[in-house]
Amino acid sequence: MDIPKKEDHLLNISYDSVIFGFSGDALKILLLEYHDTGFFALPGGFVRKNENLNDAVIRGVKERTGLEKLFLEQFHTFGNTSRSDAAAMKTIIKANHDSYTEDSWLFDRFISVGYYALIDYAKVSPTPDALSDSIDWYAIDDIPPLLFEHNLIIEKAIETLRNNLNKKLMGINLLPDKFTMKALQQVHEAILDEKLGRTAFQRKMLSLDLLERHEKQFSGKAHKAPYLYSFKSDKA
Repeated sequence: MDIPKKEDHLLNISYDSVIFGFSGDALKILLLEYHDTGFFALPGGFVRKNENLNDAVIRGVKERTGLEKLFLEQFHTFGNTSRSDAAAMKTIIKANHDSYTEDSWLFDRFISVGYYALIDYAKVSPTPDALSDSIDWYAIDDIPPLLFEHNLIIEKAIETLRNNLNKKLMGINLLPDKFTMKALQQVHEAILDEKLGRTAFQRKMLSLDLLERHEKQFSGKAHKAPYLYSFKSDKA
């Protein structure tokens, strides 16, 4: 991948994406590992001069996941002087490109806009970019040390996700179109990092009038088959 050109992009502004997926038993986040550096970071990027900020983030998430229709929300702007790490950026560029100049615009201080995305884990084939050795899912309790204040960005994203859990249909992109009540509870437990009582949870979810009940999911004994649910389209 070519080094982004200064003349094509807005200066000193970037974005970082916290891409959440639910594996069935854990909430996970996509992380990149840069070529020949041992550095880990969130997927992020720069904004082209002729591009809306939201469109830049959608483009970046699509390049890493293959998905375009997703829940995406801006949650915080990060601008502390301590988040800049020109030395790490120089290491990344040196490891991936023959051309290198000490005065590159990429080594300047950047203010980053944080977004989080909620996607269906089963639909994603993580795709690394040309600067990365890999991109993979990491459980939120198993995140390695990251560059550029990215651990703090993840903490803020999780805090926002938890605060919004009862205000928005957070499960809508973390689950298939139809799901069991147990799967919905597991998503909530993974996000909140706590166990919830089954009866109380089901009663609460049904009282919110957000769910539509469908046929049972037959996989064993008929009398134990759970009902499938979906979010009501007029509530999404």
